[in-house]
Amino acid sequence: MDDTAELKITPLHSLHLSLGARMVPFAGYDMPVQYPAGVMKEHIQTRTSAGLFDVSHMGQVIIKAKSGKVEDAALALETLVPVDILALKEGRQRYGFFTDDNGCILDDLMITNRGDHLFVVVNASCKDADLAHMKAHLSDSCDITLLDDRALIALQGPRAEAVLAELWAGVSGMKFMDVREVPLLDVSCIVSRSGYSGEDGFEISVPADKAEFIAKALLEHPDCEPIGLGARDSLRLEAGLCLYGNDIDTTTSPIEAALEWAIQKARRAGGEREGGYPGASRILTEQANGTSRRRVGLKPEGKAPVRGHAKLFADAEGKTEIGEVTSGGFGPSVEGPVAMGYVPKEYSAAGTAIFAEVRGKYLPVSVAALPFITPTYKR
Repeated sequence: MDDTAELKITPLHSLHLSLGARMVPFAGYDMPVQYPAGVMKEHIQTRTSAGLFDVSHMGQVIIKAKSGKVEDAALALETLVPVDILALKEGRQRYGFFTDDNGCILDDLMITNRGDHLFVVVNASCKDADLAHMKAHLSDSCDITLLDDRALIALQGPRAEAVLAELWAGVSGMKFMDVREVPLLDVSCIVSRSGYSGEDGFEISVPADKAEFIAKALLEHPDCEPIGLGARDSLRLEAGLCLYGNDIDTTTSPIEAALEWAIQKARRAGGEREGGYPGASRILTEQANGTSRRRVGLKPEGKAPVRGHAKLFADAEGKTEIGEVTSGGFGPSVEGPVAMGYVPKEYSAAGTAIFAEVRGKYLPVSVAALPFITPTYKR
């Protein structure tokens, strides 16, 4: 990945360069990690005003049942995810995850009912594998189409509604997880009131050839600034949101990852459509009986960040290893280091004192409730 000639670029690549972004390889793409303002200021900008992110590297996929009925597409996709998609109303979005035969997470994703089809957004690093997975299992009943002619931008922060209202006045009528197809400056866009920062905001799917036009229009607003991947990571960490490949992967089950809230009643034990997805037996058992380990928030003492892969110990001497940090860094809004990781169930209660190994020293860490900030989603 060091050779940028091998990296893909998004439709906003030229705009990033013109704005002075520092570009880095990420999930096979040349992406902006920060702009001249720097990660700290970009983070605070998003928490206090509005920030614009390029997330065009993510995969946008349409699942359309050959019968023409969205209900058939929903039931087909339910064979791959432990989520109630059948009950998802038109114009609504839901978080979910693909599971494997071991009951672990292949990827997490967003699923929208668009009336006559499902619109799915998957992670960039898993995009090709997810597409192959869906085609292998759903092609008998559904047509699976990757939308490679669209960009995806995220507008996040308490002023996001005001910024977007300059292009479309109807935005104030949308609630968290609502999805609408709307004209932004005469460009047809799919707008969802969602995001991955812990703030109110929107994700906007836009035709690739109009992406720079729409992004520039949003950035013209005095409250909106461009934000890179660095601040995106610290924002989602403060919000207690998982990053695939760090906090969840094919070694973690949804219950271990504390994501059982995303499995609706209809798919749980005793529900109308209990199980029926890969690894259901393990997940249903864990829902009933619990797990031996859990993803938790971690609050290190002092100012030194505890990074991913740091080992966690029960004692200050480092004799009893109990787990590992999966994500960690400095939380600008919290004004201190924050992290997440996995610990045995008996160490998972908020306030439990444990220790993290940092450069040969064992630093005190407290297990903390997630999220570290109060989300501001518009319910």
